[in-house]
Amino acid sequence: MKKILFAFLIVFTSIKAFSQAQDQKIYEIIESISETRIEKDIKILANFGTRHTLSDTVSNKRGIGAARRWIKSEFEKISANCNSCLEVFYQKNFFEKGTNQRIVHDVWVNNVVAIQRGSKYPNRFIIMSGDIDSRVSDPTDFTSDSPGANDNASGMAGTIEAARILSKYKFDSSIIYVGLSGEEQGLFGGKGLAKYARDKGWEIIGVLNNDMIGNIKGVDGIIDNRTFRIFSEPVPPTETDKERLSRRFYGGEVDGISRQLARYIHKTVKTYMPEMNPMMVYRLDRFGRGGHHRPFNDLGFAGIRIMEAHENYTQQHQDIREENGIKYGDVVEHVNFNYAKKLTAVNAINLASIAWAPSAPTNVAIGGIVEPSAKLKWDKVNDSNIAGYKIYWRLTTSPTWDNSRFVGNISEFTLEGIVLDNYYFGVATVGKNGFESIVVFPSEIIKK
Repeated sequence: MKKILFAFLIVFTSIKAFSQAQDQKIYEIIESISETRIEKDIKILANFGTRHTLSDTVSNKRGIGAARRWIKSEFEKISANCNSCLEVFYQKNFFEKGTNQRIVHDVWVNNVVAIQRGSKYPNRFIIMSGDIDSRVSDPTDFTSDSPGANDNASGMAGTIEAARILSKYKFDSSIIYVGLSGEEQGLFGGKGLAKYARDKGWEIIGVLNNDMIGNIKGVDGIIDNRTFRIFSEPVPPTETDKERLSRRFYGGEVDGISRQLARYIHKTVKTYMPEMNPMMVYRLDRFGRGGHHRPFNDLGFAGIRIMEAHENYTQQHQDIREENGIKYGDVVEHVNFNYAKKLTAVNAINLASIAWAPSAPTNVAIGGIVEPSAKLKWDKVNDSNIAGYKIYWRLTTSPTWDNSRFVGNISEFTLEGIVLDNYYFGVATVGKNGFESIVVFPSEIIKK
């Protein structure tokens, strides 16, 4: 008996130590993000003069062509430093004049893609994106200076910096770092890559779209360098009539795949960066506006938008000028590089956590009608590195998963004394390394 107990303690201690080592890697990632490099990259992007989608593609100093070639060269440098660990390429999309009112001449909308393949699941992806293009007041003006320092050199610089740091690690799943073009003309870059992903059969866990992560002073006068917003839609637009009917009776109107991704990010940040204030916004995007996660949502992929909490509209989509003592224009002087560093870290630790985590359970079902208990059942993941599964639950009015129980490496469990009617439930897979998958909300009912 003593020998068995001693062996158990050794195994337990080893698992605990390994988990702590993995946790430490997350802190190492946070500490490795460089404010200096992010500042340098933002300035380089802003100094291309304009990055308008329809701007010059020939010059090496000005225009969208020079900008995307520079981004590609940065990804290639990163790859060279990690023994060619990144697959770097242009994903190209052609649009004719008149596609919409903002496409005033034929144009190639070229995304810059860098794929860091996972060792176990090379066709399963978590994506971080930033927008390459910029604009002034007139969305068809492709010649005027449009530095786009915050919108969106900040998000693009953050994406490049995340690639620099995470390329030093090995992951089970693949990570994609991408500069998307054509956002200001109608989300064309995102549409092109989302379709490309669908046609290639990519399994996308989620898209972290970064659009404006460098401003801390709002037009309302609030200065805040810790709060940021996570926008997520409630349910996928691709849900079926059957799924919609099921929601009416069983709930889940705020539990779609993008909302679960938002909750995952919230939890990771509160665990590793407690000084930050992640603000989940229950909306696809800002009122009446759009971002590059939307095209992925449109095809049924999980995707969210990470951005500053307090915007300054005098510094967005504006001609550079001064009127009535107000300086208009999206210039470098308005960017807070330390804040951009923090939000880059937010992305990097979530990319790493998800890429180190096992696959999520499938076919999660729930039952327990008119019983003082909640029954959950799911299909186990075929992976020898899984420690087991964790059941989460929360009050129906709570935005976050507030309660959880690890139940071991099994495929069903009953929570005694937890009344099904009062809570929402979900299940996540837990790896032996301590990392968890995104929570899966039940989509089926257990039949007696």
